[in-house]
Amino acid sequence: MKESLTPGLTFQFSFLVSEEKTVPRLYPESEEFQSMPRVFATGFMVGLLEWACIRAVAPHIDWPREQTVGTAINVTHTAATPPGLTVQIRGRLEKVEGRKLTFFLEADDGIDKICEGYHERFVIDAAKFTARAMKKAVSSEP
Repeated sequence: MKESLTPGLTFQFSFLVSEEKTVPRLYPESEEFQSMPRVFATGFMVGLLEWACIRAVAPHIDWPREQTVGTAINVTHTAATPPGLTVQIRGRLEKVEGRKLTFFLEADDGIDKICEGYHERFVIDAAKFTARAMKKAVSSEP
């Protein structure tokens, strides 16, 4: 981690919602999702929030050797966003506690505020993290 990774870092991130990011596309094998409205899926929204945070901190860590992984999410999703609208995320790094990063995030779609809350990420050594995950995968094989 670089000394520039400090609380107060602010960032913005924009994303045009496409049909591919709607609820029916979240789990195509789910019959239940297939009958739901074609609006921005909460699952995709969470991924978008993560992407915004990853992009914001990348210049402040030794990317790609160091990366961040999500460890907690506590956000609202209060308004539906149809395809064709652009989601604008505004974020602020609230706390840096060792390798733990806490972000405050909010987003709107140009018409409504759609999201607000907190997200935690942890700075990892990518090679060590991947090695542990692969060891876990191998140990779970029959």
